[in-house]
Amino acid sequence: MEDRIDSHGLKIARPLWDFIETQALPGTGVSSDAFWAGLSRLAHDFGPKNRALLAKREEIQTQIDDWHKARKGQPHDAAAYEAFLHEIGYLVPEGPDFDIDTAGVDPEIAMTPGAQLVVPIMNARFALNAANARWGNLYDAFYGTDALGDLPSGKGYDPERGARVIARAKAFLDEAVPLQNGSWADVTDVSLMALQRPQQYLGTMTEGDWTGYLFENNGLKIEILTNATHDIGKDDPAHIAAVNLEAALSTIMDCEDSVAAVDAEDKVLAYSNWLGLMKGDLSETFEKGGKTVTRKLFGDATYTAPDGTDFIVKCRSVMLVRNVGHLMTNPAVLDRDGAEIGEGLMDALCTVMIAMHDLAKAGGPRNSETGSVYIVKPKMHGPEEVAFSNKIFGAVEEILGLPANTVKMGIMDEERRTSANLKECIRAAKSRVAFINTGFLDRTGDEIHTSMEAGPMIAKGAMKATPWISAYEDRNVDIGLACGP
Repeated sequence: MEDRIDSHGLKIARPLWDFIETQALPGTGVSSDAFWAGLSRLAHDFGPKNRALLAKREEIQTQIDDWHKARKGQPHDAAAYEAFLHEIGYLVPEGPDFDIDTAGVDPEIAMTPGAQLVVPIMNARFALNAANARWGNLYDAFYGTDALGDLPSGKGYDPERGARVIARAKAFLDEAVPLQNGSWADVTDVSLMALQRPQQYLGTMTEGDWTGYLFENNGLKIEILTNATHDIGKDDPAHIAAVNLEAALSTIMDCEDSVAAVDAEDKVLAYSNWLGLMKGDLSETFEKGGKTVTRKLFGDATYTAPDGTDFIVKCRSVMLVRNVGHLMTNPAVLDRDGAEIGEGLMDALCTVMIAMHDLAKAGGPRNSETGSVYIVKPKMHGPEEVAFSNKIFGAVEEILGLPANTVKMGIMDEERRTSANLKECIRAAKSRVAFINTGFLDRTGDEIHTSMEAGPMIAKGAMKATPWISAYEDRNVDIGLACGP
């Protein structure tokens, strides 16, 4: 018999119970009783509504299937089809223009243009790599990819390619951080450079043989590192050993598509890695090149500004966590009727509670400087399901004693019913939504599923060239900008 703990009408698998009780809850200020009572509230108050929304999905899909079947062999009547979608509630009336009023969003998500990674949270090594990808070495990027027009050949270091890499990197600096006179290729002492735009220079740091010079362009930082003893720096006229660029400003730690968490043990692995990321103590030891390597999260860097004041430079990407959608259940917790509870309900409470370890930090590297928790919510069908997620996160905040709208939602615009009603989906979470994004695979998959009875489908790959997929991407951006993120 499986070992389960009875609490507040729930039957909790022992591995999850032990993890929550001994590792996740301590340090949050949330009591065991409040947590499990809260999860029971989600399971028994929100669970029936969750199932009703899924039943509505099925009902609408049956109506769409029947509509197409009844018109088999007839030319498609777009106007009649649109009217029908309104009639069955698939399309909802679009309200007046508005701006979201979400507050406390970190600049890496709200203001700064940069890449976002998605990584499976159950692989600690991958998760650490992604969290540490806030900065990337431009020399490495040019050398190891085809950005120069070709790929590296053979093994070992190619001095000719290395020279091309350095020349291209310094040409980039000429574009991004131009000098008053000459080129970065001619600089012999970085400390003596004079910029066309002096305000681009932010500060300097020294650590051992390394000296760093920090600049900013278009809101993104550029770090030039010099070291006269380094293999690259010793042969460079200015001893430049690396040019680092801010790269992945944010990372989605994924509990959904890129993992398969089918039981309590899997969920504990996902949650424990998220806990390590939020506490800052996650590490992973592995063999690489015949050596044992331990990977940890990077710490922050300290630079000194021209006026002599010190400031912190963040070296980790801002981490979001993607919960599962409304469809999934998981046997880690059973409700009072012995049924699996909605996995999205469990994810919501567990991942936010775990993120409270970051919110409680008084110093050192923090994931969110503004005191927010970022939850990416996938596979929602239309405004009603977005509103339901908004209520779930509101309930989670009440259970955990957090201020309203601490939880920020990323709306994944990847289901057709969401795409077609995107403005109203954003309105349904207007004080919580932090970003929206598109997803080609899910969006095309839902198009196939929704319109299966309309007739033969073109190949999924060919959909990339269709007008509607471009319209989907463009409309997502247009509506998002209009609503104010």
